[in-house]
Amino acid sequence: MRLKTPPLPLLALSYLAFISLGLPDTVIGVAWPSIRDRFGLSQAGLGAVLTVGVVGYAVSSILAGRIVVRLGVGRLLAASSAFVAVGLCGYASASRWAQFVPMAALIGLGSGAIDASLNGWAARHIPVRHVNWLHACWSVGATAGPAMMTAVLAHGVSYQVGYLLLACALGAMALAFAVTRRAWEDDGAAAGTGAVHASAEEALRNGRVWLQIILFFVYTGLEAGTGQWCFTLLREARGLDIEAAGAWTAAYWGSILGGRVVLGFVVDRLGPDRLLRGATLTALAGAVLFASSGGALGRLGLVLLGASLAPMFPTLMSRTPDRVGHHLAPHAVGFQVGAATLGSAAVPSLFGLLAAATDLRSIAAAVAAVAMLLLALHEALLAATRPVDAASSR
Repeated sequence: MRLKTPPLPLLALSYLAFISLGLPDTVIGVAWPSIRDRFGLSQAGLGAVLTVGVVGYAVSSILAGRIVVRLGVGRLLAASSAFVAVGLCGYASASRWAQFVPMAALIGLGSGAIDASLNGWAARHIPVRHVNWLHACWSVGATAGPAMMTAVLAHGVSYQVGYLLLACALGAMALAFAVTRRAWEDDGAAAGTGAVHASAEEALRNGRVWLQIILFFVYTGLEAGTGQWCFTLLREARGLDIEAAGAWTAAYWGSILGGRVVLGFVVDRLGPDRLLRGATLTALAGAVLFASSGGALGRLGLVLLGASLAPMFPTLMSRTPDRVGHHLAPHAVGFQVGAATLGSAAVPSLFGLLAAATDLRSIAAAVAAVAMLLLALHEALLAATRPVDAASSR
């Protein structure tokens, strides 16, 4: 189904929402040394914050479809943004570690609901090129957040001020969502699809829903696992200096941002399924280059892998209503975001266990193996949907 671009104010707000969603996600890494010193913690304390946040994120994203049916998208976005703002204020005001950690759960719950509900709305209302650009905006926020916190700390100001600034941004988004809450609800055009919301249990009985859940788990695991381990691999196993390893790691993440911007211009011309098939093939090619060469060719393979992964999350998300049906889409999107969250935590951890059992070089081979699995899963999804959706895949 070809979607029309929504009104400009709503489209602009959705872009700002994705930027704001990315803002707090990567800040903890910059703020952590200051937080650790304030509470007298070991490095292991960061794991507690990340674990609590991931659990909250996964739980709320999985339940988001059920909540959207009851509250509507606009109210859920407003409430969830307020949750994140309150959690960020809690980070800033916590005087004890026991007060700080629960705030991660609040932020995770809010962020997961924003992610799932906003992606679900975008999949139903926004052309796929805009969905790619929306996710590029998340990358902008994920880059701007650490840069802002770095600037705060570099000026000798406490991390607490940085979190208060982020809380103000999320509070403003909560207010904007509250004011525009009715505009986010499905209009007559959307209702014209004849979709009636199904239960979560019905969604989980659908084989294509499960294929997409597994696909999102594997995709985000590959993206996060590669990004989190490539610096260590390049530095300690392949002998690059710190600056070079850091530059190639930045190039990997930058290729994901750039790929989403560039490929957003061509996805309508190529067709989303053709783009995804090409992306999975070139991702495998990049991963094989990265695994097989320790020199410049391997590093170029790393960048090719990032650029190939770029359109996959937004384009797969955008195709969800057509693949599983609009009645199942709210639940399916929530499950997909939850699976993506778990994959981004589980696969990098598995890579670490593999490296501990063998050596760091085995991670590159594992990246290639996961890329091959990603290709196979996407081909299986195409085969499962082609009989009912052949026209939209051309």
